[in-house]
Amino acid sequence: MIEILNPTDVRRARDTGALVAEILQTLKGRVVVGTNLLEIDAWAQQMIVDAGATSCYVDYAPSFGRGPFGHYICTSVNDAVLHGLPYDHHLADGDLLSLDLAVSLGGVVADSAISFLVGDTRPPESVALIDATERALRAGIAAAGPGARVGDLSHAIGTVLHAAGYPVNTEFGGHGVGSTMHQDPHVSNTGRPGRGYRLRPGLLLALEPWVMADTATLVTDADGWTLRSATGCRTAHSEHTIAITPEGAEVLTLPR
Repeated sequence: MIEILNPTDVRRARDTGALVAEILQTLKGRVVVGTNLLEIDAWAQQMIVDAGATSCYVDYAPSFGRGPFGHYICTSVNDAVLHGLPYDHHLADGDLLSLDLAVSLGGVVADSAISFLVGDTRPPESVALIDATERALRAGIAAAGPGARVGDLSHAIGTVLHAAGYPVNTEFGGHGVGSTMHQDPHVSNTGRPGRGYRLRPGLLLALEPWVMADTATLVTDADGWTLRSATGCRTAHSEHTIAITPEGAEVLTLPR
């Protein structure tokens, strides 16, 4: 289903996006060496509840996961890249952590992800991974607007990722959002311009470039959820929810 929001719901989406951005930035500020992944999940839960919002993850049970997810945020560490199930694990200096959060507020969903390094150690290859996903995300957003096609966004994202030298997996990518978290259209992280659905004002898209340093192959962890690189290499993931407006693309999940 492709859902086109009315102006009232787009306004609500701005509030949802601001909440998601605030939670992610608050969590990033709290995470230090020794922080437990379950602490991060508990912090996210409290902030979602305090805001009167609803988690999109707790009861989520898609065909690709061993559901329901049962937690409030995805915490993916180092070789984990997507759907990281929080567990009893303490973060170490130099760990690459990705946090992915989707909530519903006022009946409208926003979805965003950030990747960052824990502590003071900054491995250059990890910095480069994060930078590539952030630059690819900006390129995808710049390509979005009324009349653009999904393939234009995919091509813009993929051009950056390929130029950085990373393999691109197409099993998971961006997607529509609205009254629910995962909707059509699918937005692959590589593609051909001029192809696919033509974007219209009122459409919300979650764009999410993610890469693994030296492989495009994923493996599923024993928890039935966490997706890891098949080679054990490091990974990164960046995501924003955008609204297509008559003027272009509005990023809803930027920190205020």
